[in-house]
Amino acid sequence: MFPALETELKQETCPDPYEDFMYHHLQYYGYFKAQRGSLPNSASHQHVRKNNPRYGLSGSFGEREDVIPDPLQKEKLLWPTCLSSAAHRQIEAVSRDPLMLSSPLKSRQLLHDEFGEVNPCLREPRDLFAFFPSSGPLQAPRWPIECEVIKENLHHIEWVPPQPEYFYQPTGNEKLPEIVGEEKGTVVYQLDSVPTEGSYFTSSRVGGKRGIIREPAVTLQGPEDNTLLFESRFESGNLQKAVRVDTYEYELTLRTDLYTNKHTQWFYFRVQNTRKDTTYRFTIVNLLKPKSLYTVGMKPLMYSELDANTHNIGWRREGNEIRYYKNNTDDGQQPFYCLTWTIQFPHDQDTCFFAHFYPYTYTDLQCYLLSVANNPVQSQFCKLRTLCRSLAGNTVYLLTITNPSRTPREAAAKKAVVLSARVHPGESNGSWIMKGFLDFILSNSPDAQLLRDIFVFKVVPMLNPDGVIVGNYRCSLAGRDLNRHYKTILKESFPCIWYTRNMVKRLLEEREVLLYCDFHGHSRKNNIFLYGCKNNDRKYWLHERVFPLMLSKNAPDKFSFQSCNFKVQKCKEGTGRVVMWRMGILNSYTMESTFGGSTLGNKRDTHFTIEDLKSLGYHVCDTLLDFCDPDRTKFMQCLAELKELLKQEIHKKFNELGQDMDLEGNWSDISLSDIESSTSGSDSSLSDGLPVHLLSMADEVNQKKKMYKKKKKKPLRTRKQRNEQYQKNNLMRELKLIEDAPSQLRGRDKGTSLDPSKMTSLILTKNREGMQRPRFTVSCCPKRSTNSSQEPAPDMKPLWSRNRYPATKRGRATMTVYPSLHIYTYP
Repeated sequence: MFPALETELKQETCPDPYEDFMYHHLQYYGYFKAQRGSLPNSASHQHVRKNNPRYGLSGSFGEREDVIPDPLQKEKLLWPTCLSSAAHRQIEAVSRDPLMLSSPLKSRQLLHDEFGEVNPCLREPRDLFAFFPSSGPLQAPRWPIECEVIKENLHHIEWVPPQPEYFYQPTGNEKLPEIVGEEKGTVVYQLDSVPTEGSYFTSSRVGGKRGIIREPAVTLQGPEDNTLLFESRFESGNLQKAVRVDTYEYELTLRTDLYTNKHTQWFYFRVQNTRKDTTYRFTIVNLLKPKSLYTVGMKPLMYSELDANTHNIGWRREGNEIRYYKNNTDDGQQPFYCLTWTIQFPHDQDTCFFAHFYPYTYTDLQCYLLSVANNPVQSQFCKLRTLCRSLAGNTVYLLTITNPSRTPREAAAKKAVVLSARVHPGESNGSWIMKGFLDFILSNSPDAQLLRDIFVFKVVPMLNPDGVIVGNYRCSLAGRDLNRHYKTILKESFPCIWYTRNMVKRLLEEREVLLYCDFHGHSRKNNIFLYGCKNNDRKYWLHERVFPLMLSKNAPDKFSFQSCNFKVQKCKEGTGRVVMWRMGILNSYTMESTFGGSTLGNKRDTHFTIEDLKSLGYHVCDTLLDFCDPDRTKFMQCLAELKELLKQEIHKKFNELGQDMDLEGNWSDISLSDIESSTSGSDSSLSDGLPVHLLSMADEVNQKKKMYKKKKKKPLRTRKQRNEQYQKNNLMRELKLIEDAPSQLRGRDKGTSLDPSKMTSLILTKNREGMQRPRFTVSCCPKRSTNSSQEPAPDMKPLWSRNRYPATKRGRATMTVYPSLHIYTYP
């Protein structure tokens, strides 16, 4: 129609495969009816989108929203003014022609320039795994619809105390307040409609419960009213009720994990309307663990907003007259325990927070991952993906960290390391160790670069985001401890751990997984230590203990090898550590970091800070380099030290039992389970099984698996195997005939017993007479013997272990071995 204009446009643009595809795609569906030459190529405009933050995501992750909100305004700005006059004349002509353009362009692929104007060109294809916007809000956490959530964004600064924070030293004069309850006190804060045992999760939404947020706290009567105002309806918060029992004394009740009636340990709440230089007493009345680090000097954490804003002071250990004791109320149910402490607030009219440990929320994680995604260097070797969506619909992130390989062979040779944290939402110390690990492994340190060259790191920084968001201590919204259900078949009910296990399973098919470690927190022991799995293979005897021993040498003032344990208990079969070990990962660990502090070295009797935990993440990286050093000197030294330590432990154990033992003999055959203690906690090792509403679902899944499970085909046998089976059947028939007709046996009198060795000889002799050559031999040894006359000594025992020969693979025919036939025939 306009040949001169078409020539001009062809000179200005070059063909783009994506542009051509989108042109035909939109034309096919009737959204675009203009001439092909009327649109310039999008390639020349791509740099505008990449370099301008306005073109990033502004909604939730994975969703693009138009920059121009008004659709009418979009139509007005549809055709830009940046084209040549000839192009404008063609556009006007096309717009007047109803056959050429019956409606405006209806595409979300338009590109905006630096001046906010729309260019008639198409965007680049959407990134399949783009989560974070370069500017704009993060993905808002999704809450169960029963939870009320205040519309405030909380943020705490990171701060390291200039001086060590020592444990509290009991004086013996600490007061044990008697529990009064709301009958004699005044309820100043209470949450209603909190789901407990008997109910179950149904749905979620951003912001939680619909409607107007109720005020659960009391209303102050005037400026002289000194009642504290409590609040916990924010991310990771936990406080169910506060009762004022005296002017400056309060009894606090923690909320149980949602959809359960237990697991009260984590607390995190806010108080306002404080008074300076006044001693307040707080008593938590419904803790469940009979033992706690509060009995050995651990202090609660306090945060003052005025101190943070004016003096840049963050979380610090505070409290006096700290006691942990059994509740005096007995209602016939499980016993409760109390934690009481006194505090003096630093300012009047301050806003303060109390917490069991340094909080690390889901929003904190997203902010950190956003900084990584926007870092042009780190994003080259750290790829962020969605592992799955949680039960409430929150994203469970998966990080893959490794340097690009030069060749496919080099990429395939890399071993993998799998790390995870926060399967227990109230154990925020795991997140701080994970943050320290990520800070180092993503840095430009030569050691970090070397680790990225030789390993592929798979990192799941927060396995249970739902529990973290609602302030649970141990469970997910399924009301169950995820670290007891790694063997689950219910993908929809336990998606986080199901997809994690599946990810590791696929990873094992690609490459060797050198190490798996899940970061946890511990409420009854100080220091940091590992739980592992003892190896039954004599070739790798004690190898699972080398990494923990190396870590204790690299962090001697934080990590305690003496507290490590490698016993695999039946109640721990559903944990990530044991399941990954049974999948084939030799070095499979649970890292337990204390809520308290250290009893070792220079940090003895001091609380751990955020920096202490983050430094352990660095020590994990440092120990990995030692563990994989091509020079095996360190490894062999640790192995020799472990053997010597084990000798000492065995000697000590036998001395306690009052027995003597020669350790110079084959002492390594002693079972290590007998000299190790249990890894069980007071209530942590027990699994509640599945909730009632999931039992039928599990049965249905099992039935479907059985229904669609293929029947095992009977493998074909060779002629030799068929002959051996035929010979065996003949022997068994003759044995049966002899049993049925005892009178035919010569030399046997009534009341006398049949000698088994003579019986076997008789059978074998009779069998040889009926055959030209023997095709079956009876032997005590699993190895095939050609001399049928060899008989084992009666008291001889095999020198091999029972599990020496593993089960054969399906489809491979094997000869069945029948040792000492007479032993099983005649008792």
